[in-house]
Amino acid sequence: MAKTSTRHVYALALGSNRALSARLDPPRLLGEAIRRIAELGAVLSVAPVMQTPPIGPSRRVFANGAVLMESPLPPEEMLSRLQAIERALGRQRFRRWGSRRLDIDIILWSGGRWNSRSLRIPHPAFRGRDFVLAPLHAIAPGWRDPMSGLSIRHLRFRLRKAVSGG
Repeated sequence: MAKTSTRHVYALALGSNRALSARLDPPRLLGEAIRRIAELGAVLSVAPVMQTPPIGPSRRVFANGAVLMESPLPPEEMLSRLQAIERALGRQRFRRWGSRRLDIDIILWSGGRWNSRSLRIPHPAFRGRDFVLAPLHAIAPGWRDPMSGLSIRHLRFRLRKAVSGG
């Protein structure tokens, strides 16, 4: 009998606002990260890179994107591998909200919820971040948040409505 392996689908958010080199500006850095993410499983969809304003003390504009991927890796191992990609592409953790070369977050997972010391899925803050919701909306508008039951499309609509005051 053939052994079957569990396949997980992940929605990942990517962001960068510091070049690694003259050749790897933030949008190209996201592209290189996606190439390396593809080594962890099958990339199902990639959102267009979007320019977004910074949050917090950083003044540099961000390049943000999202990836849907399928992988046999369970969440904790996926996190470890994504953090290795971040480090390999120059990520250094200085201060919260500061400029960064690369940030890769697991936003959603086909298994619903995950809660451990090192990882929470869904990402605790994604519902209030248009720089996460906009790229996700481009590739997975119908994916439902396991906490609220709302789709990415609906969460983005609600956030934009709240921000516009309408």
